Amino acid sequence: MHNDLKKAVEILRNGGVILYPTDTIWGIGCDATNPEAVKRIYEIKKREDSKSMLVLMENPALLERYVDDVPEVAWDLVEITTTPLTVIYQNAKNLAQNLIASDGSVGIRFTKEKFTSQLLQRFRRPVVSTSANVSGEKSPAFFDEISDEIKDAVDYIVEFRQDDQIPAQPSSIIKLGSGGKIDIIRK
Repeated sequence: MHNDLKKAVEILRNGGVILYPTDTIWGIGCDATNPEAVKRIYEIKKREDSKSMLVLMENPALLERYVDDVPEVAWDLVEITTTPLTVIYQNAKNLAQNLIASDGSVGIRFTKEKFTSQLLQRFRRPVVSTSANVSGEKSPAFFDEISDEIKDAVDYIVEFRQDDQIPAQPSSIIKLGSGGKIDIIRK
């Protein structure tokens, strides 16, 4: 895993795109602050850039660096959640502009998974995480379900957990609005 982490961080720092295991399913990722890298992911996925992608972080203490106003309920949600939870926050900042939705929001998930946690600690920036598929196609549950088209388009494929056959699910998604309003997007 050490060599995987070293190579993945090097690729991310150079504006590249990686294919990597996350706390949910396999993802395509890049530096969430690099607009050219983000643009490349939209191109790889053949996805409209109006459809935002989420960001992985490993430390909730960094949240205020990327979101202008963090509602109090967000801290409670981050603390009590035991399963992967993506929270959509309003007023995103310090991220690639083409990653932020037209309403100024961004989805952020904190990961406790071994590989992504160490990747984020070493990289010290948020990383884009979007399913490893062409937009509109089924999200692959396992590495061997990822299409060659996706594998050929990225700069580095992480070796760690390629043989993992433990079923994974996408995260739950909620959106935090003003006044503490919570909308459930995906259970």
